[in-house]
Amino acid sequence: VENADEFPQTQRVDEGANVINIPTALLAENINRSIFATAQDELRPVMNGIYFDLTPDCLAIVASDGHKLVRNKIFTVKSEAPSSFILPKKPASLLKGVLGKQGLLKGVLGKQGGDVIIRFDDRNAEIHFEEGMIVCRLIEGRYPNYNSVIPQSNPNQLTVDRQGLLAALRRVQPFSNDSSNLIRFHVENGTLQLDAEDYDFSKTATERMSCDYNGMPMSIGFKGSSFIEILSNFDCEQVVVQLADPSRAGLVLPLEQPENQDVLMLMMPMLIND
Repeated sequence: VENADEFPQTQRVDEGANVINIPTALLAENINRSIFATAQDELRPVMNGIYFDLTPDCLAIVASDGHKLVRNKIFTVKSEAPSSFILPKKPASLLKGVLGKQGLLKGVLGKQGGDVIIRFDDRNAEIHFEEGMIVCRLIEGRYPNYNSVIPQSNPNQLTVDRQGLLAALRRVQPFSNDSSNLIRFHVENGTLQLDAEDYDFSKTATERMSCDYNGMPMSIGFKGSSFIEILSNFDCEQVVVQLADPSRAGLVLPLEQPENQDVLMLMMPMLIND
């Protein structure tokens, strides 16, 4: 048994710290939606957490590993004094577990979850929720300018059933090359065709599905496992995929945005040899 006096003291957050109040269910939903896109990058530790960016317009919750990116805007949480912090993956996972269970319990009892209060300074954060609190060190450093990588005009717009596309991707993905995991998306005239092939083992798969598409015919390559992850982290019926050309990032968004939020996921393309 260890002596309690020797237990490390928790780092308290300064009195003049920044504060964010956010409904429990909303925070749980946004951590849930973002955490899969964080990196495991020893060279760029800032990418290994979830970025909370509080501005006069909204609270943006962002995660990216350089290949995929998630940006959630919450318009009901904002501040005239901009501030930000990077929450490491470990406390984010703990929070996701605790708040998720709390939300389920509240749902069963027919109660509303309260607010989570996040107090943070440059180095530490205290996250107070109904059942207790988490104190953690934050990741230090500057988060990259995520808005600069999000294309502002991707004119070719594809609307498709999310579950249908997810099922089709899961069927063709085992036939893709093990190292690249490349799946070719070809879209024209209301048809989306998915192709996976692995020349080393002479295996190929093709799926076709109907979609709404207004844009020029296009073939673009995406990493199958990452696209499956993106689609799995939406809970809408239909998604919109916005494309510019085969060399530029594609955007995936829900056809109908959640109330008072703006959810967007971005996916970098892969080179395809035609």
